[in-house]
Amino acid sequence: MRFYAEHPALRARQLAADLGFLAWTVVWVLVARAAHGAVLLLAGPGRAVEDLGRSVAGSMDSAASAAEGVPLVGGELAAPFDALSGASGSVRGAGQSAQDAVGTLATILAVVLVLLPVGWMLLRWLPWRLRYARDAGAVRGMLAAPGDLELLGARALATAPLPDLAALPGGTGAAWRRGDPAAVRALAGLELARLGLRLPPVDPGSPR
Repeated sequence: MRFYAEHPALRARQLAADLGFLAWTVVWVLVARAAHGAVLLLAGPGRAVEDLGRSVAGSMDSAASAAEGVPLVGGELAAPFDALSGASGSVRGAGQSAQDAVGTLATILAVVLVLLPVGWMLLRWLPWRLRYARDAGAVRGMLAAPGDLELLGARALATAPLPDLAALPGGTGAAWRRGDPAAVRALAGLELARLGLRLPPVDPGSPR
């Protein structure tokens, strides 16, 4: 398949479209990264809660250890501290859950910010580029076969804009029906120009 035209103007438009799609993708990836980082800032309170629970658990464990050293009643004195230490585990879990939720939200938002705009542009850009590559590749194969310029001329007669047909020398249509090589090349040139391709050089051994 051929992805770029030979004509400089059309090739420049194709390159601009390709670079534009690449730039569009990069911009939205950067936007998604910025949004991801901004949302992750919301995880700060969750980290603070987790740190608080960890600090409380450490303090209660230390207090329980000290209380257990009291003769006779050490176990009873340590029980409340052990209970508070266990409760702080729930606080830590809540903080961690909040951070996980924020992280999930940040990831989903980043993915959506990339997929939606890039996917929308891809659906507009890719079919156009693939259609050109398919048509240009087919024409390239036809140019390699003798006599297929007549098929391109017939397509130009059927699909070329009327102003382009009117710009041809008078009698081109009748000459094409007679198989005149110059008329065939003139009409085939219209179809090739649509794809930004050039007519092959005239074979010196063929009739003009």
